[in-house]
Amino acid sequence: MTPRFDAIGLVVSDMAASITFYRRLGFTFPEGSENEPHAEAQLPGGLRLLLDTERTVRSFLPEWQPPTGGGRHSLALRCEGPAEVDSVYEELVNAGYHGELKPWDAFWGQRYASVHDPDGNGVDLFAPLGPAE
Repeated sequence: MTPRFDAIGLVVSDMAASITFYRRLGFTFPEGSENEPHAEAQLPGGLRLLLDTERTVRSFLPEWQPPTGGGRHSLALRCEGPAEVDSVYEELVNAGYHGELKPWDAFWGQRYASVHDPDGNGVDLFAPLGPAE
């Protein structure tokens, strides 16, 4: 037996706020997900994004506490091009989300920016600077 990568899971403080944020980025959650303790969005290639409320996690791991300090992970979303990195970043920041890193031309050849979801998880936006790969 060989395990296969199937999903990315995030623990969220406010399911409705998280669903709203990720829907803005094009993730499709079933209607009513914002009222559930667990929600899933199907991703291209068969992967899934799983959201669970803190209460759900504590139902099977009562001692769980949210991490403090800086995060050690982020979701990376490829944009159509550099202009889309800029526009998505601006849309999210204008909607009140925290812009961690303004769009810039990174030395590794990408237009790159980072925002935080409602729980402070990093969401990186990037696009190649050169011809499409």
